[in-house]
Amino acid sequence: MKQNIKSIRPFIGVKNFEESRAFYKDLGFEEIVLEHNFSVFKKHEIAFYLQDYYAKEWIENTMIFVEVEDTEAFYNELLSLNLPGKYETAKLTPIQTMDWGKECFLHDPAGVLWHFGEFFDK
Repeated sequence: MKQNIKSIRPFIGVKNFEESRAFYKDLGFEEIVLEHNFSVFKKHEIAFYLQDYYAKEWIENTMIFVEVEDTEAFYNELLSLNLPGKYETAKLTPIQTMDWGKECFLHDPAGVLWHFGEFFDK
């Protein structure tokens, strides 16, 4: 393919659209409302679409990996946001180290699993 790819934007569903909108704003994303039930959330070079649609099997099997520069610093920032304290079904899992790198996990209020991690240089 000769064309350069500029970005990738997954579509994410929700159980409660307003709760998920608030969650992602608390996580530091900027919301751009496209329609009353559809927004794009951006932070630096990444973006995703949030839609007011719920399909349990789809959402509970959605995983997104975001590469960060420093997993430990990022995890500490996540801790300071206290998202599991603000959102009953949100879960933050501590950093795990594997042979390829390290990552922590954050479940959003609907069950979407976010991986935030870094790769070891080889």
